[in-house]
Amino acid sequence: MMNARRTPGGLGPTGRFFGPGELRLAVLALIAEQPGHGYQLMTRLADRFNGTYEPSAGSIYPTLQLLEDEGLVRAEPAEGGRKVHHATEDGLRLVEEQWEEIERLWGRAASRSQWGMFGEPEAAEIVGPALRLVKAAVKTLARAHGDPRVAEGVLEVFVDARRRIERIDAERRSS
Repeated sequence: MMNARRTPGGLGPTGRFFGPGELRLAVLALIAEQPGHGYQLMTRLADRFNGTYEPSAGSIYPTLQLLEDEGLVRAEPAEGGRKVHHATEDGLRLVEEQWEEIERLWGRAASRSQWGMFGEPEAAEIVGPALRLVKAAVKTLARAHGDPRVAEGVLEVFVDARRRIERIDAERRSS
């Protein structure tokens, strides 16, 4: 599997979705919207990313503890022994101050959700060759100067490729 390098701002070379401090800010923003316990926050964060990012207990609970240690949230016991986290005044102030950054995170969530699997590193193994195929076709068509035989040949390649891919999908669904 290819290891796609990601760009700064949460898509860094670590392969992690969130960059330094971004998960902390996202969780704080969720708590500022509505208090919740750890599992609720995990679910809400996954929902925000339409399942394209799945937070783990190993990332959420330490983040909640950090936010509590920083005085940005307070935990109150609730039914079932769970702690419900509420934003403090300092936490709400930080959310207000960092609103542009939070909006950028939610924008990334919408974008990632919209493109689904194309945001995953594995997609590079498919998207890269597909883009190179389209580039080769465009280049060939441009050099053909309107020759209909070239256009027909390129179209035939695309139609054949689509049919073969659809067969792969049909075989997968029938097995």
